[in-house]
Amino acid sequence: MNIILLDAKNTLDDGLYGLTLRQQTHISTVIKAQQGDVLRVGLLNGKIGEGVYQPPSHDKAGYIHSLALFSSPPEPLPMVLVMALPRPNMLKRTLQNISAMGVKDLYLIHSAKVEKSYWQSPVLQTESIQQCLLEGLEQAKDTLMPNWSLIPRFRPFVEDQLPAILQDKVGLLAHPYLAERCPVDIQQPCVLALGPEGGWNEFEVSKWHEAGMQSVHLGDRILKVETVVPVLLSRLYPA
Repeated sequence: MNIILLDAKNTLDDGLYGLTLRQQTHISTVIKAQQGDVLRVGLLNGKIGEGVYQPPSHDKAGYIHSLALFSSPPEPLPMVLVMALPRPNMLKRTLQNISAMGVKDLYLIHSAKVEKSYWQSPVLQTESIQQCLLEGLEQAKDTLMPNWSLIPRFRPFVEDQLPAILQDKVGLLAHPYLAERCPVDIQQPCVLALGPEGGWNEFEVSKWHEAGMQSVHLGDRILKVETVVPVLLSRLYPA
C-alpha cells in the first residue's frame, strides 16, 4: 500500500476521513505511524497529497484530517481492455495488475473456452472486484477507479457494442496464430482483446476480425493471462 486512498463515503465530519480496518492495520503495523504523522494520501477519483493521521481511540476509529491535495494522479493508459474471464484465482491478481498499470476501461467477457462456472464465482461480486482494483491503485499511487463491465454473451458485445468502442482507436486481438508481431509504443488509443488461456476459437476470431480488430502475437511462447497483461501493456505503452 503506497498511498492511503480516502473515500468520500467514509467522511466523518468536514475534512475528516475515516479509515477502513485494512488501512488502519497497515498504518499501525507497516507504516507504524503515530498521532500527528503526515501520510501520503489521495481522495478516491480525486487528487493526491498529504494528510495528518489520528489513531483510533476507545470511542472513535482512526481517521485522516488536514488534507492538502496538490498533485494529479498518473495519466491513464489510452486503452480499452476486453478480456475473456480468467479462472477466479487468477482474476484477482490480474485485476490488481490492470488497475496498477493504468487501465481505466475494462470488459470481462465470455468465450467458448471460459467455463460457465467461472461466472458464479464470488470473485465477481461487485465488492470483490472493486477491492482488487483498489489494491492496484494503492500499489501504483493512483486514485482513479477503473470502469468495468461483465459481458456474459460474446456475440452481442462484438456485433453491437464493439463498433462504438472501437471508434477512433486501433483494434488489437491478442491471438498467436496468423498474426503480426505486436507493435511497440503505438502512440494512439487502442482496444486490446485478450482471450482465455486456450485462446479464442475460430468463430470468435472471425467475429473480432469482422469488427475491425487485427491479430497480434508476442512470439512462440504461450503465456498465462496474469503474465501477458503486464507484458502487452508495457509493450504498447512503455513508461
